[in-house]
This record gives sequence, C-alpha cells and structure tokens, in this order.
Amino acid sequence: MLTDTPGLHHVTTITGPPQPTLDFYLETLGLTLCCRTVNFEDILVHHLYFGDPSATPGAILTCFPYGDVDPGRLGAPQPTAVAFTVPPESISSWRRRLEGRGHEVAEKSRFDERVLSITDPDGTPIELVERSPPISRPSPIEAREDGPVPPSVGIRGLEGVTLTPVDPYATAATLETLGLERVGQEGDRIRYRASGTHARVIDVLDRSLPYGREGPGTIHHVAVRAASVDELYEWHGLFRERGYDTSRVKDRHFYHSLYVRGPGGVLFELATDSPGFDVADSSSDALYLPPRFEADRELIESQLPPVTIPGGDGRDEGTLRADETDEVVAGETGESGANDTDEAVTDETDEAVTDETDDQVDRP
Repeated sequence: MLTDTPGLHHVTTITGPPQPTLDFYLETLGLTLCCRTVNFEDILVHHLYFGDPSATPGAILTCFPYGDVDPGRLGAPQPTAVAFTVPPESISSWRRRLEGRGHEVAEKSRFDERVLSITDPDGTPIELVERSPPISRPSPIEAREDGPVPPSVGIRGLEGVTLTPVDPYATAATLETLGLERVGQEGDRIRYRASGTHARVIDVLDRSLPYGREGPGTIHHVAVRAASVDELYEWHGLFRERGYDTSRVKDRHFYHSLYVRGPGGVLFELATDSPGFDVADSSSDALYLPPRFEADRELIESQLPPVTIPGGDGRDEGTLRADETDEVVAGETGESGANDTDEAVTDETDEAVTDETDDQVDRP
C-alpha cells in the first residue's frame, strides 16, 4: 500500500568546475561534505553530496560538476530555486556574511517568512528561509559543529524547492498524488506542503517563462522520500498507468530510486532512506567508489579534476557572529534579477528516465 511522502530526500544541481562548488557549499554555507563519489551514469564526473553531519534525507543537496561546459539557462519546466532552513533571528547575520563574501543578496518576505536569495558560483538560485511563528517548528536537523559557520545559526537542512512547470495544474496533480497538500497562494506562487518534520515545502509557480537549457546553473531534479523498494515498484506501476515517463527502479548504492516525469515537465525522483551513507565507510575527503567501480579506480582518479577539500575551522568573525542580536536589515522587496529570469528545461535525453541495466534493481 502506498504511503504519502514525508518530504524531500535531496535536490540535485548541475555545476561547472568542482572546486568553486566545494568552496561555496562547504565554506560559505557551512554544509558538510557527506560523500565525494562519481556520477554512476558517467563515472569520469564527480558526484558531490552536501548536507548535515549525519547525511539525513531531507538535508542533502547533490551536485554534478561538469567542468567548463556551456552554462545552462533557467526556465520551464524545471526546479528554479532550492531553499535551506536557517534558525530564527539569523537572517541578518547571514546577510552580513554573504555580502561580506561578495554575494549580491536580495531579501524578501513570503508566506510570513524572511527569505534571502543568492546564487551559487554557477548561477543556481539559492534561498535561505527563516520561518516565523506559528508555522515555525524546531528542525530535527543539526548544523555542522566544526565548520566556518557557528552552529547556532547554521543551516538546518532543506526547506523546500520552487518549481516552474509548463503545466502547473499537471504538476499540482503529481504533488497531490505523492501526498502533499495545497496550503496557500501568494500571487503566482502556490504552496504545497508534505506531512513530515522537515524539508516539506514545494512551491509551484504559475508563470509563463521561456524554455531553458540544462547545464551549469540549473537544478537537475527534485527527490522525495519513499518508504521502501517495494513501494517504488508500486509507484512505478501507478505512474506508468497515468502515462508518465518512468525509469526502472535503480540501485543508487546509498538508496534505491525511481525517476518520473509527468505532463508538467519537471523531473522527480522517489528515493528510499536506506541503506544510507554509512555504506560508504570512508572519510569525506576520500573518493568513494562502489565495489563495481573499484577495479577502475586508477583510471577514474586519473581523469577526474583534482580538488582540495576546504577546511572548516576558520570562522569569519565580524561577518557572522552567533552572539549578535539579529537586526532587521532593510532589503529589496522584489525577486532578485537572477531569480526572476528563471529560464530552465531539462533535456529530453536525460539519463534518469532511461533503462540502464547496470543500475536496474530486479524485483525480489
């Protein structure tokens, strides 16, 4: 029997060279590098997993750094922003930190939340969200203790994503099928919320935008949590009956997953919580390879671009101080220009809905 998803599992972006990606997510945002591995569909490309120290589902953002390739273009139909949760009374401190590091920051209010909008080094829209009572609830996600950001103001996992589909009604039907509930609307932004404890928000924009192009600076897909491999097969049958493009159930080593793309055009992944990242059994600095790729380690390591994992003990006093009383910083009330030109679409050659036999999971 199918159960409602409790929320997001992870979000995957496409970036350029890996070093600026590592520097931004580890040093600027203070996330943990949960695992450095390879793209299982293209083993000469890194796959970087960022999140909390426990690699908790709902706290993870992953990146495919494709290097110096043509940039993507944001638009429809694609996820067009990813949001992280930050603690109450921390937004102004975050603004000082980000502006101190040269980022252009826009501040706005949305659904009784304070939101900071920035972009990562490749232009991917990133948001930091501070929720206000009564909708605020303590996040079960713990911030990194030993990093450049004091844990009292550190990121507490994913907050949600913004989707810009070609057919918002079709995407709304997908979300409702997965168990999310429509809870509000502001202008052309329609909010859906899952029933879990964290990473629960998916906003759908009813906005006509040009088609975009997949590449650095775009979000590849959004993954929601699924209860088990058995349920993935049930979801597979349901979505195929409804005419969605569906992949086979795949073994992603850290979880099992299913990819679906419906009439709204956005690529969704359904992913299990288990087995989790404990199977990696390696330090975050080392390149982890699943056993099936281990025989090719020398080749893989010789072809991957060299990277330096940033240290995490140099806190930026004066730009983000945990003992400061947060002050309201007057910000721009509109969407930042980079975010409003949302222009992205995933290529129909996307490997996620192909049937590679090496990643197929045979049903027990």
